Amino acid sequence: MWFCHHIYNSIVALDSNLAIKPSIAKSWDISEDALTYEFIIRDDVYFHEPISRQVNTHDIVYSLNRLRDSKLASPGAWVLSDITSIEAQNDSLIRIELENPNPAFMSLLSTQYCSILPIESNGDEDFFKSPIGTGAFKFQYHKPNVKLVLRQNSRYFEFEGDYRLPYLDAVAISFIPDKQTAFLEFIRGNLDFLSGIDASYKDELLTPNGELNLSYKSKINFTKQAYLNTEYLGVLVDSNQTNIALKNSKVRQALNISFDKSLMIKYLRNNNGTPALNGFIPKGLPGYNASSVYSFDFKMAQQLLVQAGYPNGKGIDPVELSTTSSYLDLCEYIQHAWQQLGLDVKININPPSIHRQQVSKSQLSIFRGSWIADYPDAENYLSLFYSRNHSPNGPNYTHFSNAEFDSLYLESKQITDIEKRMPYYFKMDSMLMKEGVIIPLYYDAVSRFSNKAIQGLGSNPMNLLDLKQVQKRIK
Repeated sequence: MWFCHHIYNSIVALDSNLAIKPSIAKSWDISEDALTYEFIIRDDVYFHEPISRQVNTHDIVYSLNRLRDSKLASPGAWVLSDITSIEAQNDSLIRIELENPNPAFMSLLSTQYCSILPIESNGDEDFFKSPIGTGAFKFQYHKPNVKLVLRQNSRYFEFEGDYRLPYLDAVAISFIPDKQTAFLEFIRGNLDFLSGIDASYKDELLTPNGELNLSYKSKINFTKQAYLNTEYLGVLVDSNQTNIALKNSKVRQALNISFDKSLMIKYLRNNNGTPALNGFIPKGLPGYNASSVYSFDFKMAQQLLVQAGYPNGKGIDPVELSTTSSYLDLCEYIQHAWQQLGLDVKININPPSIHRQQVSKSQLSIFRGSWIADYPDAENYLSLFYSRNHSPNGPNYTHFSNAEFDSLYLESKQITDIEKRMPYYFKMDSMLMKEGVIIPLYYDAVSRFSNKAIQGLGSNPMNLLDLKQVQKRIK
């Protein structure tokens, strides 16, 4: 996402407050029925070398239709699922027609999936090796798994005052698979920026309350804010689920309330995040329901197992919990709590790429997952449970199917007023929690560390890195 954000532009973008702002499109008009969108594009946006020509509406039509093409089978095709037609009216005006109103449509157009490519890239097998966009930085060099270098786009169309952005001459990205090694390189001054907090160095950098340790305050900058990311456990609920007990919603509810999420975040994440006690929709989004609380209640968890016909876990087949090494500490904490319920729990640790593949193919009984908002609307989170989005054709990795949920989901998409959509979001989120198809762990936080030479590095609730306005002081 970060790489694409710097190489490419979409027709619209999000500002630091997640409001829609112009990008390649300088203005737009939306019909009263919210089915027709017309965009006027800028005349000063150019593709990087060697294409070096002005962007036109035909590039936009090509790029969006490419995303929708079933032959491409893009995992992001779903963001344009409501479109019926995309037409260039002339070189500067484009019209998009929707089948149904979608309140989140403008936000969807801001995603990296909707990046604008030159029409010349069609069928070019080398395009992946030398991508060409319109972004503030252009591709320079890539040695797989070692280094990626971006250079300043001297023709970029955005300005800050009279200065053409970006300020930086170049950006170098290092690929360091070991988090501890990356941290040491940052502390030595060999890296300017480190994102996120890992168990291997959290106690070195942060106090138990999540503040920067005193010894580093004079050396590095630290910012933290709420992040539109829910860390969770997903439970497979379709016919592929071989553990019969996990098909029982009371068993799944018991698993959800059997461990103390507040203690988990305090001691295993140094309070870098918020315990997910209010459902799947994270803090910071309309639809987050602060009044619905799903607290730790071990006795109730035991009672639910009795009601389900599995007192003290008797009769439940061994439970397999799949994760990656970065989240092993959390899963061991949960494993211990579930063992106290009487369950036999095994943790499977997979490489991240294998884990993602298995999740997308719905091959795991219980899996550790993250859902980072692609766009700032709770519909993004609820789409994971719409039955037509079953993986591998969409992000419904649990294969949850519920006719009432589907009906509410489709009805909510017809309502353009966010205040009127909120009751739908509350109800759908409550249904997910009652069914126990999802076990939210915590709402994450954006944590950014940079050396003191870096200025202008902001933050936002979607943790989108934007380096256009960043400057680096030279010693």
